[in-house]
Amino acid sequence: MSSLRHTKTDTAPAAIGPYSQAVVANGFVFTAGSLAFDLKTMELVEGGIVPQTRQALKNMKAVLEASGSSLDKVVKTTVFLKDMNDFAEMNKVYSEVFGDSRPARSAVEVARLPRDAVVEIEAVGLVQ
Repeated sequence: MSSLRHTKTDTAPAAIGPYSQAVVANGFVFTAGSLAFDLKTMELVEGGIVPQTRQALKNMKAVLEASGSSLDKVVKTTVFLKDMNDFAEMNKVYSEVFGDSRPARSAVEVARLPRDAVVEIEAVGLVQ
């Protein structure tokens, strides 16, 4: 029988709805989508795709670490973009943050994201 553990940390923005920041199950962590909220103001960072990607990944990293994982243990990410024309700029920041770690990834354009963000990123990682 598997057990579920719900992650709740003050090192990342709180969930803005009835869901968990992440769920740990059977050695994996499944994060909710990370948006580019500033932890102190709970407002989206300004400046477009580059700062929003950087902040979303910073928030995701905090949730992963609070769940007992890390960026180098991520096996799969999904990137939701408001505009696929932002892909190259997002990809540059994503590559800088993940470094030599190369999780599997999907990237899709969506009609709209919460609070009109330009990017949202979710991950599945190992917990050890």
